[in-house]
Amino acid sequence: MKYNIILLSLVPLFLNSCATVPKAMTASAASSLKPHERINWPKEYLPEEAPFTVSNEIQINASPQVVWKDLIDYKAWPTYYQGADPVTLTDASQTKLQADSVMIWKTMGLNFTSTIKEYEPNRRLSWESANSKIRGYHAWLIVPQGNGCKLITEESQHGWLTFFQKTFVPTKLSKLHDDWLAGIKQRAETLNQ
Repeated sequence: MKYNIILLSLVPLFLNSCATVPKAMTASAASSLKPHERINWPKEYLPEEAPFTVSNEIQINASPQVVWKDLIDYKAWPTYYQGADPVTLTDASQTKLQADSVMIWKTMGLNFTSTIKEYEPNRRLSWESANSKIRGYHAWLIVPQGNGCKLITEESQHGWLTFFQKTFVPTKLSKLHDDWLAGIKQRAETLNQ
């Protein structure tokens, strides 16, 4: 009887995992965007082929230059983003993220080595992260709009751990990214005053 109750309580989780987690963006939706508003996905991380993806964005009343300064300030992330334990770079002389930076950090309870793959100041930042359980590509895009900008972040993941993430905590990463965006927005808009 006790096991039946446990099994019945797992049914909603199983049914929820069978539902499709929304992809970051379908190919047809992405094609309607201007080239500067799209993520430059490496072929192996295309969202439509990845087992797990998230996409988040926020409007910020600050210039792309101000947002960029916050985005590359990796030492400040833990002060406003709970998803990043202290972040260090393999090159200790780098005080901000650079085009050749390699980060060692902990996020979502896992240790990662992340290598910068795209670095276009005031516009694009992307890194590839890996460990033995999961690998992912995390991209940031700053799109100028009027007196401010839109900050977009998307992540595409592969690896056996993605099944468990999709099944048991399908919205955790998206919520963490929303918090990260909100932290950048608050810092950038405060600096912009």
